[in-house]
Amino acid sequence: MSRTVYVNGEYLPEEDAKVSVFDRGFLFADAVYEVTSILDGKILAFDGHAARLKRSLDELQMKNPISTEDLLEVHRELVKRNDLAEGMIYLQISRGNPGDRDFAFPSEDVTPTIVLFTQTANLLNSPKIATGMKVISVDDQRWARRDIKTTQLLFPSMAKMMAKAAGVDDAWLVEDGHVTEGSSNNAYIVKDGKIITRHLGSEILHGITRAAVLAYAEAAQMQIEERPFTIEEAKTADEAFITSASTFVMPVVEVDGVMLGDGKPGKSAARLREIYLEESMKQAL
Repeated sequence: MSRTVYVNGEYLPEEDAKVSVFDRGFLFADAVYEVTSILDGKILAFDGHAARLKRSLDELQMKNPISTEDLLEVHRELVKRNDLAEGMIYLQISRGNPGDRDFAFPSEDVTPTIVLFTQTANLLNSPKIATGMKVISVDDQRWARRDIKTTQLLFPSMAKMMAKAAGVDDAWLVEDGHVTEGSSNNAYIVKDGKIITRHLGSEILHGITRAAVLAYAEAAQMQIEERPFTIEEAKTADEAFITSASTFVMPVVEVDGVMLGDGKPGKSAARLREIYLEESMKQAL
């Protein structure tokens, strides 16, 4: 049975879901997106994702075609129609179809395109939780406004493929000698009990999971230092991890071929993952 997807106000079988070839999301990546995780049929961190969606749209001067209340109802309906117990809901809003291709933004009477669909995924019991991830470093060649969650993801896809070719799990992106973030996640190291991660700015995505994890870490009286760190620092770290909506908190055990600590997932990552899941499920919708 095919999935039910949502396109511009309609629930459709996935094979019937269509978007115009003139849509600016297709032609210019003139679109933003969000991914929310689903556990036990419940939506995690919806309010944070909705707030970041609004910010991304505002930064691009793009209209929002749906209210927050209606968006939540669409999420719930997709979970129900697709019988989704564990996985993700992908949301994309583009500037829409102006009827032709032009670099200039179309007039404001063009209606944005909105698409949502579900994906089943093993979020709680990924094998990498037990073994940890291995990463390599690559030059960060993305555009300068990474704080806007756009669909311009070609270089992150290339970085993922560089990692795959190297026989590892992911890539950490490096700019001016310092790690910005992972290809689709925020990056952290732990040294002498201190969690170190890059500060917020236009260089990185303002992760919803990142914000929650750091708040929980602070509440647990863990030390946090928000600053850039180098790959060399990462190689000498006691442990490392990443955060994202779909991985939650995931340990990293190797950077550029150098094993961290004893080569096993660290205690800080394990504890933060436990706290994050516990607190997130309390607030799930």
